[in-house]
Amino acid sequence: MKIHKGDTVQILTGNERGKRGEVIRVLPKANKVIVRGVNIAKKHAKPRGGQDLRATQTGLIDVEMPIDVSNVALVGPSGKPTRVNFRDESGVLKRYSNKYDEVLD
Repeated sequence: MKIHKGDTVQILTGNERGKRGEVIRVLPKANKVIVRGVNIAKKHAKPRGGQDLRATQTGLIDVEMPIDVSNVALVGPSGKPTRVNFRDESGVLKRYSNKYDEVLD
């Protein structure tokens, strides 16, 4: 997958179009990413039994939902969204920006 945890991405489609955020989780089998502060849904959480009941949040909580990786674009060092490719430099694969020819790693 060309987008990694910790990358800054821009949303390309949907209600959140144009927003930027950091990738907090990558789901490669589902081909999805979870972006901080984007695509938030309300979930109901029941209190769970246990010794530390105050440790978990209950009631309505906000949860970031996964977004398909095709609907996000990686933001390069220039601050603009770009597609990503790999290049072999002296035996090491590095991520490069297609548009601006910048090293992303």
